[in-house]
Amino acid sequence: MAKNYSSKINKIRTFALSLVFIGFIIMYVGIYFKSHPWVMTIFMLLGFLAIIGSTVVYFWIGMLSTKAVQVQCPNCGKVTKVLGRVDMCMYCNEPLTLDPELEGEEFNEDYNKKN
Repeated sequence: MAKNYSSKINKIRTFALSLVFIGFIIMYVGIYFKSHPWVMTIFMLLGFLAIIGSTVVYFWIGMLSTKAVQVQCPNCGKVTKVLGRVDMCMYCNEPLTLDPELEGEEFNEDYNKKN
């Protein structure tokens, strides 16, 4: 059974974007509690915290992205970033590795975990 892998940087960016939308949804739910100001305030604060969390995640992945190794994908020829021992091309999802011991091995994200 084939797994659907994607670039680690793209996964984290998707999570950060989802935090923004989750924050807006939480705030929107708070509008339904206009008659209960404390409940509405709690929902607004939780939504605001989700949006602030998204900002922190975007900042973190931006800093992490500057340290990532840039390589040219052998499949599509575009320059992509590799985090860890194995990663996927951001554009064509080609498995990539910088570790010569893993060349020719089947792609597995577990190679990035410390034993």
